[in-house]
Amino acid sequence: MKDLGSLNYFLSLEVSSYVDGYYLSQGKYASDLLTRCSLTDFTVSSTPLDPNVRLTPLDGVPLGDATMYRQLVYSLIYLTVTHPNIAYVVHIVSQFMATPRSIHFTVVFRILRYVKSTLSHRFHFSSQTSLVLSGCLDTDWAGDPTDRCFTQVIAST
Repeated sequence: MKDLGSLNYFLSLEVSSYVDGYYLSQGKYASDLLTRCSLTDFTVSSTPLDPNVRLTPLDGVPLGDATMYRQLVYSLIYLTVTHPNIAYVVHIVSQFMATPRSIHFTVVFRILRYVKSTLSHRFHFSSQTSLVLSGCLDTDWAGDPTDRCFTQVIAST
């Protein structure tokens, strides 16, 4: 075995070690994603999704080539490792991977504009306290406009 030194960067995860613990981020990964989409000069969004938007498989015009849509959604799925605040909306847009439409692509761009506003966010794992995970649950009965099944949002605090 060979000692490669302290861990700094692994699988697009940036790891910083401090006296009070560790910090995890994907700032470079997110920045590279925004550069790939040419979204570096666009305005940021304060939320990843408008709360009044209800996406269905029949909204908008079908995309001619869904390759870019799929690549962006896959990248956003990986970004949820350090950005759990986008997990729900990424789950929503990933439901339309088979036949994405223009409105779905617009939502993906809004998520990316939100990610731009959170580039400096990091996870902190403290060495001083024990890890306590708590959460909340919100259920919306018949909230899905496609099949009228209930939707469930689980958020950790």
